[in-house]
Amino acid sequence: MIRIKRTYEEPSRGDGLRILVERLWPRGLTKARAALDLWLKDIAPSPELRRWFSHDPAKWEEFERRYWKELRDNPGAVGLLRRHVRKGRVTLLYSARDEEHNGALALKRFLERRTGGPGKRASPARSRPVLDGAQ
Repeated sequence: MIRIKRTYEEPSRGDGLRILVERLWPRGLTKARAALDLWLKDIAPSPELRRWFSHDPAKWEEFERRYWKELRDNPGAVGLLRRHVRKGRVTLLYSARDEEHNGALALKRFLERRTGGPGKRASPARSRPVLDGAQ
């Protein structure tokens, strides 16, 4: 099971393995408060893609398409994350304010589509998985 959660939210027992999926450390967050198990910088969107997207919801569908291409071109990082997902609950941590347009959500949808999860038949930006509720 994959969940997503903002890094600034309190950790909970139900989080399982907590993985930060951002290239940059979240502002104002201490390592202790983050309570990370793993930081996968290399799975985050490229700096160029982040700058282009600039958290503009109008660019979401194209951002997701481009990010998924980056993920397909990054089998090592994606494979590592998939191995963790197969072992049990994983919470992908992100720092963006927008809960509906962020890299962790696009990554979750990518993984679910590739493994037969809730978004399997969906194309980018066509369906929205549960963000932080029980699935």
